[in-house]
Amino acid sequence: MHVVLSGYYGFDNVGDDAILLSIIHSLKKWQQDIEITVLSNNPAATEQTYGVKAVNRWKMKEIHQLLKTADGLISGGGSLMQDQTGMKTIPYYAGVIQIAKWLKKPVFVYAQGMGPINHPLSKFIVRKVFNKVEQITVRDNASHALLTEIGVRKEAMVVPDPVMGLNGSDFDCQWLENVALSAESYIAVSVRDWPSTVAYKEKIAHSLDQLVRQGEQVVFLPMHGDHDFKTSQDVAALMKEKSLIAPADLSIEEKIAVIGQSQLLIGMRLHSLIFAAIYATPFIAISYDPKIDAFADIVGQPVIGHVEVDDWNGVTLFEQAVAILEAYTTVQDNMRQTVLPLQNEATATAKLAIEVFSQ
Repeated sequence: MHVVLSGYYGFDNVGDDAILLSIIHSLKKWQQDIEITVLSNNPAATEQTYGVKAVNRWKMKEIHQLLKTADGLISGGGSLMQDQTGMKTIPYYAGVIQIAKWLKKPVFVYAQGMGPINHPLSKFIVRKVFNKVEQITVRDNASHALLTEIGVRKEAMVVPDPVMGLNGSDFDCQWLENVALSAESYIAVSVRDWPSTVAYKEKIAHSLDQLVRQGEQVVFLPMHGDHDFKTSQDVAALMKEKSLIAPADLSIEEKIAVIGQSQLLIGMRLHSLIFAAIYATPFIAISYDPKIDAFADIVGQPVIGHVEVDDWNGVTLFEQAVAILEAYTTVQDNMRQTVLPLQNEATATAKLAIEVFSQ
């Protein structure tokens, strides 16, 4: 069987790279000899990193030829169908699906997060294309509701994010083993830049200072390369106490290990929260997008506030962290019970895809 994967791959975004890694793992779990070709922004790097074939995602003629010989197309995962970052995103991913349908190839929408879809043209394109695919799976109830709202008649199934299917116990981090921590345990922090009139970086820095004064070690983990490294530096500079910043170029597996081996995560990036969930590491989310609130709700972890809403501060974040650390065993046990079924379901999505392509 030969399948083609279309997503936001080859852009050095750790969240989407983790999605790709997890989909490949899950597909191979159910069919060891499956042939996978990824549509990538950097085909050579994708081939080297994941041991699969890859082609340039921008060369539509090549994609057309590739899909001619394939058994099907997987579209996803991640937030592909959204027009918040620009009006070209939806037409691109929908265009790849449309090529597959012209060639009469089955299409499986894999654990996508839908929206925001604001423009009428975007809604029309998604409705038109999604009503033609063989199966739709989405990663949360809000995505399911949005598809219904814009007129997608094809029934969608809610499944966990693909990354939930990764086995965190397989990963370790050399940097973490070599760095000198000032405490036995540490709190991991994942921040990103976001345009806001609310001084959210100062709030985070204030809470982290209080945690350090209580004997905790703080380790910033840049999830998205230099972008998040710069934001980590910004927040660290606002702190009065010392902290550590992990290298921006750690591998996905190492970043998962840094979060998994922490005692608590304070996180903005969705996949930092998902990495925590893989290990049942408690987290406090800081939201900038509904997908953050949706995932925190799924695994029963708190959202302290939104970067654009001034109804929280460093004290409330500090107090929430202390409450979790004081009831740590109970919080972690409850999280583990919630997460375990989701981990099993996450790998089962790949089995659904294989079944669609086998028919």
